[in-house]
Formats: sequence, C-alpha cells, structure tokens
Amino acid sequence: MDFRSDNAVGAHPAIIEALARAYRAGPMSSYGADEITARVTQRLRQAFEHDSLVAFPVATGTAANALSLACLTPPWGVVFCHPAAHINVDEANAPEFFSNGAKLQCVDGPAGKLDMPSLERALAVDVKGVVHHAQPAAISITQATECGASYTPDEVRAVSAQAKKHGLSLHMDGARLGNALIHLGCKPADVTWKAGVDVLSFGATKNGALAAEAVVFFAPDLAREFEFRRKRAGHLFSKMRALSAQLDAYLAEDLWLANARHANAMARRLAEGLGRLNTSRLLYPVEANEIFIALPAAANRALEAAGFKYYPWPSDRPGEQAYRLVTAFDTDPADVDRFISVATAAV
Repeated sequence: MDFRSDNAVGAHPAIIEALARAYRAGPMSSYGADEITARVTQRLRQAFEHDSLVAFPVATGTAANALSLACLTPPWGVVFCHPAAHINVDEANAPEFFSNGAKLQCVDGPAGKLDMPSLERALAVDVKGVVHHAQPAAISITQATECGASYTPDEVRAVSAQAKKHGLSLHMDGARLGNALIHLGCKPADVTWKAGVDVLSFGATKNGALAAEAVVFFAPDLAREFEFRRKRAGHLFSKMRALSAQLDAYLAEDLWLANARHANAMARRLAEGLGRLNTSRLLYPVEANEIFIALPAAANRALEAAGFKYYPWPSDRPGEQAYRLVTAFDTDPADVDRFISVATAAV
C-alpha cells in the first residue's frame, strides 16, 4: 500500500540476520579491521571484476556522495551535475561543505541525464588556470537517475570521454545502481569502471539494507584522503561490522540484484496497468523502480481514500498533476494489482 519511497520499506531478512549473526560472533577488530569488512571488499572486487578497487563503508548516501566528491575536487573546484541530481537538491549542501567550498554547476538534460551538447559547451569555456574562476574538477552522474532513467554503457562512456578530455574525474551516484543494471542487462563493470567511472557511491539502503552504502574507488590513487575525510565526518564506525555485515549479505549470492529485479518487475507491472488508463501519462520511461505519472484527480482521490501512499510530483504540463510511485524489494504484487484496480474503477 506504500509507494512513497524505497527508503520507506524495511530491510531484507537475510540482511537483518547477517547483522544479528555478526554481533553474536563475539569480539572483532574495530574500525574496519575485521574480517567481514575485508570480505566486503573482496565481494565488490568480484562483482565489479576489478582486483585493485578499494571500498569504504559509510552509513548514508549523502556521506558517500559528499565525501567521495571531496576527494575529487579542491575547494575552488567545480563539479558538473544535473539540476535534479541528489547532490544538488537533496543533500543540504553537503558536497559543498565537505569539499570546503567547491561549486556544483548544473547541466540540464532529459530524464535526469546530462545532455551531451550542453555538457560539451559547459566544458568548452576556457577557465583553466584563471584565478578569478572556479576550476573544473569532476562530473557526477546518477544511476539510475532521479527521474528513473538508466544511463547505457555507451552514454557513460560519452560522459567519461568528455571528463578525460578536460582532465576531470567521473563520479557515479549509484543509489539505485542495481535497478539500472537489471534494466540494462549488463554487468556492473560494463557501466562503471569499464565505461570510465573513477568513483562509485554504491547504494544498498534503498534496495534492502537497513543503512549501508560503500564508496568504491576504481582508481585507488584517488582514495588517499578518504579515510581521513570519513573519520573527520563521523562515518568511521568503531564497530564497522554494523555496516559491513549488511553489505556482505547484500552482495552474497547477488541478493542486491535479486532485490532490484523484483522492484523493477513491480514497477513495470504497475506502469503497464496504469498505462491502460486513457487519462494517465508517463512523464518518463520506466527504466528502474520509479514511476512518474500524471493521473486524473478522481483516481488520486480514490487511491488516497483506499489508503495508498505516494508523493505528488510536478508535471511539465500546466494544469496537470503528476505523482511519483516507487516500488521496492518487498513490494507485494497484490498491492500493485489493487492500486491499478482502484485507479481504473475511479475513471
């Protein structure tokens, strides 16, 4: 009945059990020197087919994004991102704060993706070495985007090519990376480091964890400052197994991909059912586990009266009201079907 957010749901039983098991296991080395944290790094290296990546658990996506970007830009630097990017609108200036003042410069584009001609124009402005101007340092993209779209490997490579041409690093906010991978049908490596991504914020909280993310550096040299930045920001847990046990279970037997597969399937089911309403309209293609859809007022009233929860969303058409619906690893197909039934009966 609750389609507000994949942050609103609980945690997968396997992750809860793994956390309990980690704390029943007796004493372990602190501050990330435990065997579970070491195993998480090995699991990530296997999943991403990268033997030298380094990974650091943190508790939130905001910490993962802000602290990783702080390693990529000086205080006088610029990070290019989409206007809808989480780092731009939902992190209370954390990237600027933890980088000690770096600037976010927005480059628009459809469905939350950077428009390549616009990015090229922004990067073509020659300010390198000009003391009066902030200096370009990095590009950040979100996978899947805040509008539910998924960058293809070719699209990531195109962004990376521009980053490398201008000497910039490429960061990926992978809060819903698993959902994007299921839609794309590709391997994790194909859309990350093999496509030119330098640093990944690897998401788990939205996909079945209680509260756990990992910052993954595919270019280990970029990680030199990270341990100090993580400690300074209060994300170096003394009992790091609190985070690592979640990530260990999340990665084991590809649970993260199984969770994302179910969430995506529920989103497609919901979108297809609502799409049969003549008076509904999808704002964006459904390429992950988020649906942005305009619904008639009668359908919205009936759904709210039936107890469904979801958020309003701005439409790009005057007088039209849109909504965001988010499915998750534990979305019940019966709830999806009832949502469709109630909306259909109302119109």
